[in-house]
Amino acid sequence: MDLITSAQRDELFSSFERDAFHLELRDDYGSPIEDTPYARWQRGEPDDYAWLDPWMTLMKRVTGEGKTVRRVRVITEPHSRYVGWEHSLTHLNQEAGEDIRWLPRHRLPEGIDFPVGGNDWWLYDDRLLAVGHFDPEGRVLGSEIIEDPDTVAECVRVRDLLWSAAIPHAEYKP
Repeated sequence: MDLITSAQRDELFSSFERDAFHLELRDDYGSPIEDTPYARWQRGEPDDYAWLDPWMTLMKRVTGEGKTVRRVRVITEPHSRYVGWEHSLTHLNQEAGEDIRWLPRHRLPEGIDFPVGGNDWWLYDDRLLAVGHFDPEGRVLGSEIIEDPDTVAECVRVRDLLWSAAIPHAEYKP
């Protein structure tokens, strides 16, 4: 399987036309760019969020062009420490134009079956998937590009089902 890097995946935001959707299914992620800010947060230290600037700039540009960027975060309650940190940062994503919803696992629609091996994925314009692959510690190994119409259609179906069931960030109280 060929994987693209996170930077190459982010380049897909320059070519999509309408909608990008991210399904997040993990309660913990490991990312070198997040390691230091996450450790600071756990110690109760302040953060200037400078490490988020590239993503925020990209999201402001994309959403400023009238495109939508949405996420559903499927999470376990009670939350992992990582999800608590992620929740504390979500207002920044929203300020940059992302629309983020939360879906506790115990509220998943009955019989839901996650496509692409239960991995996270980005879906661009209902036609292209970037499926995340992770090592056992949750670090991103890369993304697999999938354009198979049946797989994409299944992800569109799951996205629509989860989006309607998920709780908007402003209404979700951990």
